Amino acid sequence: MRWSSTINAVVTETTDLADILNTALGHNRLSINDLTPAGHQPLHNEKQTVHAVVNGEIYDYDRLRTEMVEKEDYQFQGRSDCELVLALYQCYGTAFVSHLRGEFALCLYDAERELFLAVRDRYGIKPLFWTVLDRELLVAAEMKALRPLGWEPEWNVKAIVDGSFQIGQTTIFKDVQKVQPGHMLISRHFGPVQEQQYWDMEFPNKMIREIRSETEMIEGVRSRLLDAIRLRLRADVKVGIALSGGIDSSAVAGMVNHLLRQGEKIGGDAITERLSCFGIAFDEDSGFDESATANRTAKYLGVKFHKKYMDEQALADYFDDATWVCEQPNPDLNFIGLYALSDLVREQGFRVILNGQGSDEIFAGYNIFLADYLREPDTAFPVPNLPPNILAAEAKKAHAALRTQFSIPSAPASPLAYRLLGSTLAPTLMTRAFPSLPIHPSLLPPHPTKHPTAQNAYVEAISPPILYQMSSQWQPLHTALYTFTKTHLDNLILSNLGDRGEMAHSIEGRTPFLDHHLTQYVNGLPPSMKIRAMVGESTEGGMGEEVQYVEKYVLREAVRPFVTNEIYAKRKHPYSAPLRYPVNGPLHRLMKRVVTRENVEGLGFLLWKCESVNGGGDGKELGRGDGREEGVGVVEGRTLGELVDIAFTEGDKEVFKLVICVAQWVVLGKRFGVRKTVVGEKGVVA
Repeated sequence: MRWSSTINAVVTETTDLADILNTALGHNRLSINDLTPAGHQPLHNEKQTVHAVVNGEIYDYDRLRTEMVEKEDYQFQGRSDCELVLALYQCYGTAFVSHLRGEFALCLYDAERELFLAVRDRYGIKPLFWTVLDRELLVAAEMKALRPLGWEPEWNVKAIVDGSFQIGQTTIFKDVQKVQPGHMLISRHFGPVQEQQYWDMEFPNKMIREIRSETEMIEGVRSRLLDAIRLRLRADVKVGIALSGGIDSSAVAGMVNHLLRQGEKIGGDAITERLSCFGIAFDEDSGFDESATANRTAKYLGVKFHKKYMDEQALADYFDDATWVCEQPNPDLNFIGLYALSDLVREQGFRVILNGQGSDEIFAGYNIFLADYLREPDTAFPVPNLPPNILAAEAKKAHAALRTQFSIPSAPASPLAYRLLGSTLAPTLMTRAFPSLPIHPSLLPPHPTKHPTAQNAYVEAISPPILYQMSSQWQPLHTALYTFTKTHLDNLILSNLGDRGEMAHSIEGRTPFLDHHLTQYVNGLPPSMKIRAMVGESTEGGMGEEVQYVEKYVLREAVRPFVTNEIYAKRKHPYSAPLRYPVNGPLHRLMKRVVTRENVEGLGFLLWKCESVNGGGDGKELGRGDGREEGVGVVEGRTLGELVDIAFTEGDKEVFKLVICVAQWVVLGKRFGVRKTVVGEKGVVA
């Protein structure tokens, strides 16, 4: 087997290639630390026997470098943080990955041992894909980088139909897989490829009492978050902050401002003159614009605030390129905003930006987690818990609200998967993120009730030891956090709303909330430090006590000294783009041009006329995205062309999601040059 790897950014700073016997390493460098030729890649050890390409950033550089010089007498050739990979490998062998702190995807080849490694960071912040073609292992940071190496894309129809490309290691393309977060590929002596896990999330046993005080836990989060942010300020280029109207990015901006006042430096000397923040603005009357709040935060901190205004025309203009960069569909146009924001960051001369990604998944910020938190009392922490009768009533109310909002049937699609996942509701809610597609009926199972559902895909993506802990040892909130983080965080959020759009403009995104020193500490905190129930006075009429919930409780308390009172008290507002647009506007015209019969039928797996609506999850019926009967009775019997008009004339949000997803499938098919899937009576023919 021959090994080839390409770690690349779309916009090239420097391009280098090393061909060592049967192994080729290529790298398009985005220069962040050590801008001299000594930082160019591929990197080589002194004996020219170990070679590596690294995408991303390795932190705690000074301590690790000193340790390698003292322990190994390692002779560093430059100041690049990426060279630490070679030094750590020399010292620890394949266990070097446990010493890496940061966001990274890397490939390493040891010529003496004939050992090839491809490693992805713990949370999947950096993408990494692989396939085997004609006994040649191909590894790349983007699937499009496989094309010049001889790979021909073909739709992975099974993963598209059951939605597993959003969950596990599969992708939208047949035989192309992701290196999973916290895993590495290993091939010895040009032999078979193995994937090994080197890290996983852990949560405490729910029966073990917490002995730390609340104050101690809050301070523990504060000190670790400050340290994670401090480490991410280092660069030889300009460093900025992504700022929205929420607590996560506001906390990062406030803590950076605090560190600078304490004497810390941001970026290279005399490069970053003053802290600069960057944000997105939608139409003020859309209900999705938080830029006014971000403006007030920037004014409070006394920092610059650069704003990218995303009107409907801008969303339409960026649609094609942003879809191509993400390499998979997204049921929300928010990914275009992040793509365009990186364009603004680059225009202003910045190359690094710190963001608030990962906070909601670590601190339980989404409303879908509340029902699972309430499923059981928090027996680990002696904070006043809800009385049993109130807990049961609140749990029932939370479940009912989410089932209505997401149109969830009362019986689980897969009772076994539901039980293995700790009887949590979050995985079912996560399957509703994507709209169901008008899949060709020959691709659907003859007995839908026996067909593996998306819930089964979650079970298959989680190891048996973790499934055991989920069902017997973890409080349900922790089970929900694990499931969401190990599936949707890297497969959807970090991909479509993170690295892809950033690196398309040669911007390095840094995610302090996903520093594993911080996350391991937070994971070990009791559930009631993440969601806190506040029992107020009796409700009107004396029928019970009013209960309110504070999401990300410990984070709010930890960052309170660094944010405004407005931000501290503000409830979660998910980042999303507007879902309703005028008739005959830029987006309506774009959808009419893209979603045509010729284009849709050219995919092969979708019907033009919606005889049925399935695929992309548990085969749910389209509609009721916000509790009312949107989409129901609208889709069946209609052509996708008719649905394009309905999405705009009637403002149907669920139909709009379907339309933009279909448009993205069309764009991806054309840009990748994917051949049409030929479907027969019994499924895919070619």
